[in-house]
Amino acid sequence: MLHRSKRSTEEPTREPMARIARSVALAALSLFAATSAQAQSLQALYDAARAYDATYLAARALADSAQYKAAQADALLLPNLGLSGNVGSNYVDLPVGASRSSRSAGAGLSGKQPLFNRANGFTVDQAKKVFEVSRTDLETAEQDLIVRVAQAYFDVLGAQDTLGTTRASKAAISEQLASAKRNFEVGTATITDTREAQARFDLASAQEIAADNDLQSKRIALDQLVGRSGVLPKQLAVPVVLPAVVPANVDTWVGNSGAQHPAVRRAALGLDIAKLETEKARAAGLPTVDAVASVNTSRLSGTSSSGLPGTTNSASIGLQLAMPLYSGGSVQNRVKETMVLEDKSTNDLEAARRIVAQATRQAYFGVQSGTAQVKALEAAESSSQLALEATQLGYRVGVRVNLDVLNAQTQLFTTKRDLAKARYDVLLGGLKLRQAAGQLSPDDVSAVDKLLVK
Repeated sequence: MLHRSKRSTEEPTREPMARIARSVALAALSLFAATSAQAQSLQALYDAARAYDATYLAARALADSAQYKAAQADALLLPNLGLSGNVGSNYVDLPVGASRSSRSAGAGLSGKQPLFNRANGFTVDQAKKVFEVSRTDLETAEQDLIVRVAQAYFDVLGAQDTLGTTRASKAAISEQLASAKRNFEVGTATITDTREAQARFDLASAQEIAADNDLQSKRIALDQLVGRSGVLPKQLAVPVVLPAVVPANVDTWVGNSGAQHPAVRRAALGLDIAKLETEKARAAGLPTVDAVASVNTSRLSGTSSSGLPGTTNSASIGLQLAMPLYSGGSVQNRVKETMVLEDKSTNDLEAARRIVAQATRQAYFGVQSGTAQVKALEAAESSSQLALEATQLGYRVGVRVNLDVLNAQTQLFTTKRDLAKARYDVLLGGLKLRQAAGQLSPDDVSAVDKLLVK
């Protein structure tokens, strides 16, 4: 290797190093300017997704239909009224050669009001519980939509940052390659420096292509989710200040999740429905009492042996009792079946509580770990920047080689990329923590939205 004197190397390399800094800044700012020209907030895209996402709309339609299902059950306790009518003609050929013919017409109105029917009462109570289940399902779908939109949003931001750092790294390597070529031409460096820089430049070019393709894929996914084209999410406001996890106690999060999570509430409602099903099965052996009433009118014309021609009116009102006496053991076996299913629902509720508690703990410690990682990467970014400046200075005075500069640059840009991703992961992890605890709501979208540039 040719050793450089301070006079022969410092002056030729100061200007390239300045160009490196300018190129890095321009590469980063160009991508930011392109993505912030018509950038859209997380809140705006979430609102768009609520009106477009087919999965969420299907869940909302299913929840809306539940109210009509409950109304059908309410009809079991309300009176029933029916109208009937009949017309007919009768012809009789007598043995003596004579004949008789008649025509009849009639109409009737009948009604029934249930007075005592325990099974129907339990069916109505079950329908109300099923309606509540549909609301918890809709809440789950809404929370899932929030997380999916945030995931797609931060995926695009992360891909943009990756592409930006890749381009900035490529620009810096390009300047370092040009510097190595100039130093080789004047005889102050070996061909090794040029080849090392060229290899890094070619690798950076390949990484840029991959990063650009990944960004396009992430943008397509976000566009598909919100029903828009060319969506550009807003960047995080600088300086980035990540919100703290409140409360800062995992047991508090787990305790709240046991009562608030839609999955737990759904399982609890399932247990209530199973208990009502057992009561309804027992009620199948009880009597039922209905109030019944009817009004009928009929008209007969012609000659008939069944009655005199004319109009006949009749009315009746009373109580109707039905008492099951023997059903072949079906009632008893149905009760036993529902009691076993009630035990299943009890275990389902306990399983839901355990799953939610586990998911909440994992999400909490994931956010805590991510926050610590962000702090470590922020320190690493500062250290990597200082290390790059020291390496560049050593390169100028001849105590460091071109490969050292390239390695320092790679370390700095890799740290910047990892830091940006870690920040997005913390924000997304915070939303997933609230989802795991059953506390996620549209207000949390607004809270994250405040961290973006205005």
